[in-house]
Amino acid sequence: MQAADLMRGSHPKALDCPHFPTRLQAVIWRNWELVPVARLAAVLEAKPDDIVALAAHMGLRVPPVVRPEWLTRGYVTLIRANWQLLPYQQLLTLLGWTADHLDFTLREDDFLWQKLGNLKPDCPKVVYAPLTDEQRRATEALRALLDQHFPTRRQPDAQSPFAFLDSLAHGAKPPAGRHWSAAEPLRLIYSYSAVYGDPLAAPELDPFPDGLLARLADRGVNGVWLQGLLYKLHPWAAAPEHSAGWEDRLRTLAALAKRADRYGIGVYLYLNEPRGMPLAFYDQHPDLKGVAQPGIGVAALCTSRPAVREYLHDATRFVFDRVPELAGAFTITMSENLTHCWSHGQGAQCPLCKDRAPAEVVAEVNGIIADGAHAAKPEARVIAWAWAWPADWDEAVVEKLPPNVELMCTSEEALPTNVGGVAGSVLDYSISQPGPGPKATRLWAKARARGLRTNAKVQLNITWECSAVPWLPAFDLVGEHLTKLSAAGVQGHMVSWTLGGWPSPVLGLLSQAPDRLLTGVYGAHAPVVTEACHRFSTAFREFPFHIGTAYNAPQNCGPRNLLFAEPSGYPATMVGIPYDDLGAWRSIYAEDVFEQQFRKLSDGWKTGLDLLAGIAGKPDAALTDLRSTATAAWCMFRSTYLQVAFVRRRAKPEAKAELLAILDEEIAVAKTLCELARADSRLGFEATNHYAYTTNDLREKVLNC
Repeated sequence: MQAADLMRGSHPKALDCPHFPTRLQAVIWRNWELVPVARLAAVLEAKPDDIVALAAHMGLRVPPVVRPEWLTRGYVTLIRANWQLLPYQQLLTLLGWTADHLDFTLREDDFLWQKLGNLKPDCPKVVYAPLTDEQRRATEALRALLDQHFPTRRQPDAQSPFAFLDSLAHGAKPPAGRHWSAAEPLRLIYSYSAVYGDPLAAPELDPFPDGLLARLADRGVNGVWLQGLLYKLHPWAAAPEHSAGWEDRLRTLAALAKRADRYGIGVYLYLNEPRGMPLAFYDQHPDLKGVAQPGIGVAALCTSRPAVREYLHDATRFVFDRVPELAGAFTITMSENLTHCWSHGQGAQCPLCKDRAPAEVVAEVNGIIADGAHAAKPEARVIAWAWAWPADWDEAVVEKLPPNVELMCTSEEALPTNVGGVAGSVLDYSISQPGPGPKATRLWAKARARGLRTNAKVQLNITWECSAVPWLPAFDLVGEHLTKLSAAGVQGHMVSWTLGGWPSPVLGLLSQAPDRLLTGVYGAHAPVVTEACHRFSTAFREFPFHIGTAYNAPQNCGPRNLLFAEPSGYPATMVGIPYDDLGAWRSIYAEDVFEQQFRKLSDGWKTGLDLLAGIAGKPDAALTDLRSTATAAWCMFRSTYLQVAFVRRRAKPEAKAELLAILDEEIAVAKTLCELARADSRLGFEATNHYAYTTNDLREKVLNC
């Protein structure tokens, strides 16, 4: 594959960067201290000394401090930062990747292509050129602004990006005799820092270092999960080029499972299978082809074909046979990825599946995976997640599941909401609206009637309501949700999707009531902390929840999102780039109600921060952590309110005074978050989106304002 063959979508004209004198300087700024100078010089066809001189002229720190993790654990940040700046060929040079590598990442790294908007902007090639006199004067003005707002920016940060990895590298010695048990209620979580797309290909990027396992075990976690792609985990004769390296991946998986077991933690695979394959694959294997989606260049493996069912069974059995230490697997059978022919509701287009009910196909896929796993390991837990099963046939799937398969439901799904007087409902990813909802309770009752074990998918630490902090201190809301689940008879929990894997105090709610937990964590400060966290929870109930808002609005990147004096024309992307798409941000809410709700949320949250600020004496580690994360969350909420207010007023000449006040406050919020991020390397980081913002992003926002 060549760069020209990569996905482009509608390919609109790239946006300008008017707060930089030249596009060249925008490229240097957004990549400074993220990639080595020599690599940046190669991209821009320049000498390294020329790049350093331009950086110094802008007021950037020279020499740069570059952590190598940006290219291994922060590549999503790099791709997003350059998406509007560099054409594909220069982006490949920057990353040091082949086109095939980028294509796989866009397709398989947690829907990255969707997070980038399903389109690649048409970016002109950027090459080095000396600045003109006018550009030099504009650059000096830029540097003067930096000197005014960030006078200490060249000083070392208290924590450099990815420093949290050092704290997770080593843990306490695991207790003797502790092992995973299939009999325990499930407490399943994702890694805080794992690479998502092909996590077993690079064992040096350990998804679950000992320190993380130890701290998760201390908080009651007994299961961790990571994505598994069957075609990469066994020797598939039909596609050996995709299976290359399966031996190494299984060795890495086995080593992880053995190590986790010493902490009483089982390793589970997320299986979203059988994965659709590129259309070119079916040139050699037309007998396996199901429904096609030419727009994304893939077609389903049709599970009505015996050869596909055999592949699915044998591949699953092979993995569990070669890695008997695996605890189990959970499935999603109706996902954004194309898998079986009914996975996107297109089964009627398949000559073999058109006469089969979708419930039959979904139950069959889960049964085949379970049969394969249990053929190698009878005690393995296989969990069917009811995510996106339509209400008109979801109970039929439960009726058809094998008795050795467990059911998991998204707890809060279909929960009615009324925020700001607007009626709505939850799809998923809500802490602000505690479940369970009617769909989960209905399906759990059906499963219990059949004797199936039941589990709840929840988010305890964070959701897409605010994902760029390690955890949210919404103890009241999480405690309420868990109490309701216990009353409903559900004991097993998957406590995070890919976001929310930090070993936070909130996880202690799995085994303790909020008051007791807070007393144990915060000691003499517990009364004030309890009241502050109560105010956080009360304020968070004002979040204008809708899944469209959770995915598209700016609260997941906060001040990083730039302001546009004129409409950008770009649609907001899923937890990626909000642009100025207020229509997508507000979803079911009127503009004034939407603005009002984020004002209420941020104002109420601030009263909790004020209480924490009043605690006298030197703060201990727990209190420092709480203040850091709670203040960063407020920055995300407040910035969202300010951005909504700005977009609503930018075309109104009579609103000039309001607009200037908005800009001043947005500058203050960006500066606050920048200083927090310099002291806490976790802020902004999330496993699949990497850093939602860098300190340079936040400084750029000040220039933008």
